[in-house]
Amino acid sequence: MRPVRAFAAALIVLASAAPAHAAPAPAAPAPAAGAFSQATLTRARAARDAGLRDDAGYDALRELCTQVGPRLAGSPGDARAVAWGLETMKRMGFSNVRAETVTVPRWERGECHVEITAPWPQPLVACALGGSVATPEEGVEAEVVAAGSIDELKALGEARVRGRIVFFRGHMERARTGMGYGAAVTVRGRGASEAAKLGAVGVLIRSIGTDSNRDPHTGAMRYDSTGTRIAALSLSAPDADLLDRQIASGKAVRLRMRNTSRSAGVAVSAKVIGEFPGRGAGAGIVVVGGHLDSWDLGQGAHDDGAGCVIMLAAAKHAAAAGPPRHTIRVVLFANEEFGLSGARGYATRHEAELARHVVAMESDLGAFDVWGLETGFGPGRETLVTPLMSVLAPVCTEYVGNGTRGGADTGPLTSRGVPALQLATDARPYFDLHHSANDTFDKVDVALLRENIAGYAALIVMAASGDVDFGRLPPAAATPVATPVATPAATPR
Repeated sequence: MRPVRAFAAALIVLASAAPAHAAPAPAAPAPAAGAFSQATLTRARAARDAGLRDDAGYDALRELCTQVGPRLAGSPGDARAVAWGLETMKRMGFSNVRAETVTVPRWERGECHVEITAPWPQPLVACALGGSVATPEEGVEAEVVAAGSIDELKALGEARVRGRIVFFRGHMERARTGMGYGAAVTVRGRGASEAAKLGAVGVLIRSIGTDSNRDPHTGAMRYDSTGTRIAALSLSAPDADLLDRQIASGKAVRLRMRNTSRSAGVAVSAKVIGEFPGRGAGAGIVVVGGHLDSWDLGQGAHDDGAGCVIMLAAAKHAAAAGPPRHTIRVVLFANEEFGLSGARGYATRHEAELARHVVAMESDLGAFDVWGLETGFGPGRETLVTPLMSVLAPVCTEYVGNGTRGGADTGPLTSRGVPALQLATDARPYFDLHHSANDTFDKVDVALLRENIAGYAALIVMAASGDVDFGRLPPAAATPVATPVATPAATPR
């Protein structure tokens, strides 16, 4: 989650950067006279209002969480999700519904057990990070050494780390923008490999999340291709606090960890695509979507089942408000969590038509309160913001800025110049649930889900109207589209 703002930029450009809206929000620019026709504005408001009354999105999400559940890439649940996506699109009236296959990595979680053995023995609640190898069959027992970051780990040096289990104790900051994620997630992605270089025999991290439940958060990690691979586990926040308190006593703390997760090769999955066709041979393409896969601990209700149904329902309401000039294409991406296989595969397979892509939108921060609009327009298009905000007013009133480069799955498109539109939603409750067993359907507020559907329905109408040209992102922002691979992402979400 991926998340759409703070962590998406890091995922796509392979850097941990602060979110584009970390600075104070700029004022919306002056209006552009006649940018959107009155007919378009009327249709956009109609689609928005229909979204605010929507039940289809909530019903579809209930079905996905109840009948499919966890959807880890390459698993039986993933295959059921693809079938659900195809059936749901057809039922909702989409045209050209199809599944585009993609190769994805297959990883099996297995079992995980962690306990403090000295000075005061206690069991801990933990889970394996996605992609972790197993410990030896008998497990690993060693003294624990703590570090707040990778830099702190390196400062400890090999003599202090060798033969020990490294505990990354850093906390993720809780913020409406999700800005704490990019800073905290580095230890999840690189921690095991950096610790192994110094001779560590295992790694534990404090969950990259902001809750205080005994629900550890998983997420993708990666190994250096030539380095030693050691098991990497995530502790729930209360258990990380317990471990911290024992370390603070000044006594040597020993810990035993055993994990049986493993790589199981590759599997075939698919991104699911459906359209509401535009008028005429010269129609462009408005791409909107979310990712269909999820982690295996919960039901993937907010990450990213909500994003999928938001875009399905929003596209349906947008098309119902009047025939679009540009084709509205919904893509339910495959394997966002464990390598962006679907996103990369889409950009490669559709490269010849990327010039026709008018704008890209992605929902991947759950169904929470909408507080702003982010844009990623080409130069000179800032005046389009005011009419957009005028239609969004019942949903949100804050303009964040023109710095977004989309989410994780639309990143390969924006890196090739496709402009982006995105609603900014409250990340605080999202990161309480993200990648944990607590991401379940009962956490979804139907009113907030409708709010997201309404906002995107209005944006889709305006983007697909053909009234304006959103430009192209500057070449300096572009990076080549990567070839799809069946390995975890270079920088995890």
